[in-house]
This record gives sequence, C-alpha cells and structure tokens, in this order.
Amino acid sequence: MDLRALADRAQMMAVMDDARPQHWLARTPLGYVITHYEEVGSFLRDRRFHSAVRLIGQGEITDPRWNRANRPESILSAEGDSHARLRRLVAPAFSPRAADRLRPVMREVVSALINPVVGTGRTELMADVCEPYPIPIMCELLGAPKEDWKLFSRWAPDLLRIFNNNLAEDLEVIISARDSIDAYVRELIERRRSEPRDDLLTALIAAEEAGDRLSTEELVMMVEAVIIGGTDTTRNQLGCSVALMAQHPGQWAMLAERPELAGNAVEETMRFLGAVRGSGRFAPEDLEFNGVLFPKGTLILPNFVGANFDPDAFPDPTRFDITRPAGNVHATFGAGIHYCLGASLARAELQEALPLLARAMPGLAIDGEVTWKPASFGVWGPERVPLTFTPPARQP
Repeated sequence: MDLRALADRAQMMAVMDDARPQHWLARTPLGYVITHYEEVGSFLRDRRFHSAVRLIGQGEITDPRWNRANRPESILSAEGDSHARLRRLVAPAFSPRAADRLRPVMREVVSALINPVVGTGRTELMADVCEPYPIPIMCELLGAPKEDWKLFSRWAPDLLRIFNNNLAEDLEVIISARDSIDAYVRELIERRRSEPRDDLLTALIAAEEAGDRLSTEELVMMVEAVIIGGTDTTRNQLGCSVALMAQHPGQWAMLAERPELAGNAVEETMRFLGAVRGSGRFAPEDLEFNGVLFPKGTLILPNFVGANFDPDAFPDPTRFDITRPAGNVHATFGAGIHYCLGASLARAELQEALPLLARAMPGLAIDGEVTWKPASFGVWGPERVPLTFTPPARQP
C-alpha cells in the first residue's frame, strides 16, 4: 500500500475497499494499517501495544524544555499501571452525568454564535461557529473565568500543533503555549483548593481512591490533556458533521423537525465523516497478534475510516442515514484503555449544537468550495465551509 494514498480521504476509502477483501492488515512504508472493524477494536483493546503518542519528538528534539524532568507522563501516552491509576482517579469527572451538567451552557454558546448570522442567510461555518464553540465550554468545564476564553482561544491551537508533524518549526510556539497554560492552571489550582466549586478542576483535586490523589504536576498534565483532546476534535467534528449534512438536505430538515434524532445524527456523522481518522500503536517488544508477528518497534495504524465502512460491521456502509438502526458503535472514539476520555462531553456538545443549527438554518446548502486541512494534521477537518440557508424573514 502506498502511504501517500492514505493522505486524501477519498483515496483512503478506495484503498481500504481494495485492501479489505484481501486481508485485515495492509503494509505501508511507515508501518501496518488495520482495515477491518473487528480487528481494529480487538487490537486497540490489546494492552501489550503502546500508544504512538509517546513517540512524538522522540530522538528528534533535544531541547531540555521539551521533556522537563519533573513532568509526569500524559494520560494520552501513559501505559500499564501508570495509565490505569490516572484513568481510575479521573474517570468519574468525565462521566455522562458530568457532561450533562454543561448542556445548558452548550445551548447558550451555540445560540450566541448563530444569532449574528441567522438573519443574513449565509455563514462561513468554521469561523462563525465551529472554531469558537468549544472554548467557552472548556472555560466553564475547568471553572475558569468567562473573560479568559480569549486566552484559551490563543493557547489551544498553538498547543495542538504537536500533532501537525512539523515539530522542528513549531517547537517554540508549542512550548510557549504549554508553559502559559501550566502557569495559568497552577494559579487556578491554588484558588480551587481554597475555594472549591462545581467544576472539573475541583473534581480532579478531590479525586481520591484508597488515599491516592493527583499531584499538582499531574493536575496540570490532566488539564493540558483536556485542552488537547477537547477543543480541536469538537470544532473539527462539528465542521465535518454540518458539511456532510449540507449534502443531505432531507436529513438536515428531518433533524430540525425531530431533534430527538440528535444522538443518532452524531453517531452517524462521526461514522461517515470522522475528524479522527485513525490511531497509532507500536510494539514495545516482539509481539504476535491475530497470527501476525510484529517485531519490536513496528508501528501499527488502526484505520477508523476502514473500520467505519466495513460492510461486515455496517450494512450498506456508504449510505448516510441518521435513522440507521442501532448496531455496532463507530470506531472514531477509539477503544481499549485509550478510548476517548472526553467522549461523553464531545457527544453532548455535538448533540446540542446540531439540532439548534438545523432549526436556525433551514434550506442549508454549500455555497462555494469547502476546503480541508492538510492530511498531515492529527485531527482533520474543514478549513472553510461556506454555507447559505433560508433566513427567518424568507421562511414560509
């Protein structure tokens, strides 16, 4: 398999369709791609293979600021007992109930973003809605003052450059953003220890099991992981979902009339056009999986696009249908110990945004060229989504 063919999504789907009948595994110059839904899931649940996040910058960056000696390993890359401990301590703070408490804020933020454009009959979705949407919610989640959303808006994109495969040029910007976030969070931690509130940071500070608590360094690491995992993914997935539904006007109208379909719409858009297209694992030693021996250091890439369009898992997979009967869960959130910790929050954000947008923007249509981010970006999605719709005065 030519690795270049995985860069473009249409090419990727064509390659997956060609490779899937031959074998569940395909070889690329970089490593191995898993193409089948069942094998993607079982592989991600195999704890012997480690997250490739820990390989970022390894051997490439010698700057001591990149790997501070006292900095704990991120939950995004930790493995074994270390990961199990972190996940056990913080999981209750990311429960569906915790996400549900933020739904009124989500509706308020979406409404505030669409109100300025709803009378115009047109919008550039990414700039007007998707880009700013997650940041005020992130501030509310962490208990940060509302006026600080501008700080997070500046820091989050810079921090997320870590996944853009351009560390040599982006290192200074990434370190600056990380250090700014760290200093801010340390101040916030001290305030929350003396003034606890009903927010994520207070919950993380209070998290305890058998006398075990998160250290200050671990709290800072967790907030950084939340920002990495909870901003770019949401804005990109919302852009993907709306751009997709604009091409299916009947289903957009159905969602406006039946907002109870929001949950189905989120799952189907994430299956059909997910912002996270795959994951990376490597073999820390010689390991055998499903009859194949992977030598130490081998990179394995479970492909979520291939899994989500596997006809053995999703009947008629190229049909987009927000009323699709319940069945297999899409692969876009991953699986196993590195299953997306913020999945409940992301689902809630999308479930609240999509029906509000559908009701506010009837007759949605693409108005020009939709441009997409480079394939090298870790979290993928649209750069621009120009849209037209029927403004209220013209609605029958």
